[in-house]
Order: sequence, then C-alpha cells, then structure tokens
Amino acid sequence: MLRTERLLLRPFTLDDAPDVKRLAGAREVALNTLHIPHPYPDGAAEAWIEKHGKGPEVTFAIEAKGQLAGAIGLVLDPTHDRAELGYWIGMPFWGRGYATEAGRAIVRVGFEEHGLNKIFAHVFKRNPASARVLQKIGMRSEGMLRQHLKKWDEYVDVECYGLLRDDFDSPA
Repeated sequence: MLRTERLLLRPFTLDDAPDVKRLAGAREVALNTLHIPHPYPDGAAEAWIEKHGKGPEVTFAIEAKGQLAGAIGLVLDPTHDRAELGYWIGMPFWGRGYATEAGRAIVRVGFEEHGLNKIFAHVFKRNPASARVLQKIGMRSEGMLRQHLKKWDEYVDVECYGLLRDDFDSPA
C-alpha cells in the first residue's frame, strides 16, 4: 500500500469488481486503452483482479476519498531492468490530477524498490491528456510509431515516452 497526499494506492480485491466494470468499461476509457474491452464482459473484472500477483506486474487500485478512481501499474521486465507503466482513470475522476499523483508514486516504487533503470509508457496520439500526465511525471517523448496498433478496427498512432533512473535521480 502507498499513500500520497490525496490517494491510497492499494491492492485490488474482488469487492472492487463492480466498480472496475463500471469505470473501466466506459466507452471513453476503453477507447484509449489497448486491452480494456467495450462493452465490458461479465466476469472480466473478477478475472483481471484474480490475475494480479501472478505475473511480473505491480498493480494498484487508485482510491480517492474512499472510492475506486482507477488503476495504475508496472509490467516489470527484470532482464532489462525496465518496466512499462500503464493506468486508467474512471471518467467521474478525470481532470483532478489523480493519474499524475499516482504516477509519481509508482515511478518512485519502480526506481527505489525494484531497481529499474527505465520506466516507459505508450499512449495513443489521440489522447493528449494522458501524454500530459507522462510529461508531468518527468517522462520524455521518445518518438511516435505510426499506425502501430489496432483498436476497434482503427489503426492508431502511438507516442512513446520514457524516464531513465539517471533523470529520476537528478531532475533538471
């Protein structure tokens, strides 16, 4: 568990499944994530929660004022001392800085607790709000992959961001 100024980052429980389905399953959230389906199938939230802790991932529920607001995590790649950052925030919680606040906390976990050299993230070019989150937590643009992924029969451009341990240890 991690506490920030306004958030609690904690493990998911099966009690969170209805909120995960409702929040993550919103078309507007699913639209800008690669793996979240829409409509969100029955049982998918429970299956997603149950897989936590069984792979090379560190995943936290983002709780704000006692309510589930989203999720954030790192997919660890110990061979290369790096991890991919991923997150989603439910629409009722957009625009409050929760992704940025949670992102700063999880980046710290990655570098300080997991000894990572790099944390990276990919965002759909059509999602500038998510790109701003990455910039605010110190990530730098590393380029764009044109029509790199396919979401709902549409090819989407992907912007790549990264943060090195050296940059984290010695911010400009």
